[in-house]
Amino acid sequence: MRDFAQRLADRKQKALYRRRIPVSDVDFPELVVDGRRCVSFCSNDYLGLASHPLIKQSYMQAVDLYGVGAGASQLVTGYHVEHQLLEQALAEFLQRPRVLLYSSGYLANLGTLSALALHGDRIYADRLNHASLVDAARLADAKVRRYRHAEADDLRRLIALDDARHKLIVSDGVFSMDGDLAPVAELVAIAAQQQALLMIDDAHGIGVLGEHGRGTLEQCDVATQVPVLVGTFGKAFGAMGAFVSGSEELIETLVQFSRTCTYSTAMPPASAAALRTALQVLIQETWRRQKLQALITRFRQGAAELGITLGRSSTPIQPVIIGEAAAAVEASARLRERGILITAIRPPTVPLHSARLRITLSAAHSEQQVDYLLECLAQVFAAGQG
Repeated sequence: MRDFAQRLADRKQKALYRRRIPVSDVDFPELVVDGRRCVSFCSNDYLGLASHPLIKQSYMQAVDLYGVGAGASQLVTGYHVEHQLLEQALAEFLQRPRVLLYSSGYLANLGTLSALALHGDRIYADRLNHASLVDAARLADAKVRRYRHAEADDLRRLIALDDARHKLIVSDGVFSMDGDLAPVAELVAIAAQQQALLMIDDAHGIGVLGEHGRGTLEQCDVATQVPVLVGTFGKAFGAMGAFVSGSEELIETLVQFSRTCTYSTAMPPASAAALRTALQVLIQETWRRQKLQALITRFRQGAAELGITLGRSSTPIQPVIIGEAAAAVEASARLRERGILITAIRPPTVPLHSARLRITLSAAHSEQQVDYLLECLAQVFAAGQG
């Protein structure tokens, strides 16, 4: 029998042991953690919609009408008119033919790849894809080849070597730990040349990037050239759940063959109603994206002035690479002492020796809070060097 205690001890010894931290909201981005009020810089609520009064009101009204659960999977009795309306609204917003809802982004990626990548096919995946895409590729009945992160030339080399009948290129749009963008335009060109299907998971781009908030594809001007687009409601929408969008044939294929759709309870109708309101807020309150971008610029300029090295990200995800896990944990603890909540991200979430503080900015932050974050980072790194 496997020795659970030894596995846990090994993880602790390597400074990789993880603990859940109960938090309670004060007024996001402020949270109470272990009795201390902190400003959170590690939430994915990029537009600050999780506590938006109109969205909360919509949810509560829908709960009064429909209750708190769907009661079944979509193919039994779980597909409610609210789900249908949300799918239609999303398809119109994204300017894509159809949308299919899922209960989480993880389920969307697992269900999509398992339905599309069959025996004898090839999957080409970026090495820094999100864990849900990594697991989805492993579980699909197809062989997987991984290309160097965001290097289109390496993908081009790998895909040219294969004679598989069907090829599927899979990448994040915005990479969740580094905040950088995939070379989507180049991926589109390679897919066209190789007659491959291209799938982009834009969980961290939709709602944030592009003139209208349609995400990485809009920003890179390839909105109509990516057949399979995955998005989530757990980031910019401030809620929970996910979707896949594409052609009529794609969505019908997923309805018929995506096991995580078929065999999972549908999201609550009340959630779908609230998400439809969130979509309208996202469309109408353009100032949120504008403010977020201004805060990103302010933070990056301030970090440069302080000599804090950041990655090349232009998104709300701004990682500070520290290296070893223990040092990242120590930096996180020192920040919390100063009222700043940023969890340390360690392997296996990121590669070895690249543990980091994954800082995420939100339209809910103020300029003063960003300035205080910079002040605290300067103090913590100065103390560490001493």
